[in-house]
Amino acid sequence: MPRPNNIFAASFLALFAVSCPLRAADAVVDPWESLNRKTFAFNEFIDRYFLKPVAKGYQAVTPEPVDTSVTNFFSNLREVPSFVNHVVQARPKDAAADAGRFVVNSTVGVLGLFDVASKLGIEQKQADFGLTLGRWGVGSGPYLMLPFLGPSNLRDAAGQAVDVFDYPVFYLQSQAELPMRALEIVDGRADLLETEELITGDRYVFIRNLYVQRREFLLGGGVAEPNFDDEFDDEEF
Repeated sequence: MPRPNNIFAASFLALFAVSCPLRAADAVVDPWESLNRKTFAFNEFIDRYFLKPVAKGYQAVTPEPVDTSVTNFFSNLREVPSFVNHVVQARPKDAAADAGRFVVNSTVGVLGLFDVASKLGIEQKQADFGLTLGRWGVGSGPYLMLPFLGPSNLRDAAGQAVDVFDYPVFYLQSQAELPMRALEIVDGRADLLETEELITGDRYVFIRNLYVQRREFLLGGGVAEPNFDDEFDDEEF
């Protein structure tokens, strides 16, 4: 799943985790845990009483093929920042794959509504400026829970500020940009409704550890694919 620019679904991005055991909680650098937990509680409140009900309503009235096409559409747009970041990372093979996916899905896939590129075997690899900074040797810094945006760290938070400018939706007129962003947020949250049952123990620690692990996996060049078959040991939380 892409790292969507999502008001709360970012908190669940880490559920698209790698197939290896979670690290122990004390292995994560989280010196601001007290403040982060307060922010997390705020995000949970917003999600529980606003975003999640809207996402459930969207899911209830949206046919599955339409829902899939909406998700594909925004995933296709995310190929643009991935391409830019792979270029500046000097990863021409990955940049070419990003460009190929975008061209194929934007044409044969009808503006990205259909993921034809994956069927053709063109692999999707996510890149963003947080990962770019990491590949340039910048450390992640402490874990950071952002209001509305969810889990992050100092490096990724700085990267998000840059990635705003290479996402095509940013350049739409405000009359179009706001509905587009709202649709992306709701669609992303709806796509994650079924994953919540996988969260066990301390929700804050679960999401934090998965986020850190997934970002390290991506930093190593891994392809993040949903894998929910792992068994998580509650004692690690």
